[in-house]
Amino acid sequence: MSVAEAVESTTSLAGHNRISTQALTSLARAAAAEALGVEASDIRADWADDDGLLALSIVAPISIPALTEVLRDPNRVQGFGGSIWDRSVAAKATVLEIVTRLSGSQLSRVDIRISGAQVTEGGRVQ
Repeated sequence: MSVAEAVESTTSLAGHNRISTQALTSLARAAAAEALGVEASDIRADWADDDGLLALSIVAPISIPALTEVLRDPNRVQGFGGSIWDRSVAAKATVLEIVTRLSGSQLSRVDIRISGAQVTEGGRVQ
């Protein structure tokens, strides 16, 4: 019997699998960066215990179109995914789903505080 066959036939294996806080933090920062349109290095992620579940707190800037472009074409806001409020609410759900799916960890909530705005050219592709 090969090792792979032995693993498949065993319903429970001894040992532990753990994901470090650093790995979870990197994952959360990457997910938030994608959702908010900024660099992961600009994001701070902190964890707290919430009755046995993980609560994630994100502090990050958000990408926005140049205000002169918005004045010329108000539809530019929709090209970025909507208002800052709408995008931050959507980012919470996105970050929660990505971190849960990729890490297997159960999060009770994701809190996002927008710390600034970064003017960028072009909107996100929807």
